[in-house]
Amino acid sequence: MDKTLKIKIAIDLLLTLSLLFLMSYELIGETAHEWIGIGMFTLFILHHIMNRNWSKSLFKGKYTAFCIVQTALIFFIFACMTLSVVSGMILSRHVFVFLNIKKGTALAQRVHMTCAYWGFVLMSLHLGFHWNMVVNMAGRLFEKPSVFRKWTVRAAALIISSYGIYAFVKCSIGSYMLMQVHFVFFDYGEPVAYFILDYMVAMGLFVIIGYYLSICLKGRIKA
Repeated sequence: MDKTLKIKIAIDLLLTLSLLFLMSYELIGETAHEWIGIGMFTLFILHHIMNRNWSKSLFKGKYTAFCIVQTALIFFIFACMTLSVVSGMILSRHVFVFLNIKKGTALAQRVHMTCAYWGFVLMSLHLGFHWNMVVNMAGRLFEKPSVFRKWTVRAAALIISSYGIYAFVKCSIGSYMLMQVHFVFFDYGEPVAYFILDYMVAMGLFVIIGYYLSICLKGRIKA
């Protein structure tokens, strides 16, 4: 594995961890939330710098179904990230308090919450679209294919998906995405680790959906 790929993986891993901690908001404190948000936005920029070749080839070549969906995902993620940053600066009580913005906070709160949850789902799907890299890397660790290993991985994916659906409903992620609820409710008696575990599994659900959707779009469905 070359140095550039290691840096890309490190950035993506930190982005994923930042996203999970950002979802816990009040459980980690407003100040930590704002600084992690700044860190995630910085990592987001670095991610695009490291993958600038994709941006250069954006309007080149033939657009397949996979490319169309992948590109749409990236543009929606960019929109969510931009709106999250702008609304976050308006709502800031610590890092950007010097801006002293008092108007538009109610709208900014709705935008920030909605974009956060849409961003969570879209980024998870995006990760799933690139999960074949993880699968290929894992495949290189074993010399011979194994039926047992294949079905073990599939069973794990089924378990994660099942728990992921439960976590998605339990955490009311769909309600927040559709703006059916305007305030995020937290169980302050729940340990942060349990909260993050629920969101990790919910993320896993959409990673799996994204992975198999990418396979379908590429027309590489295998039994």
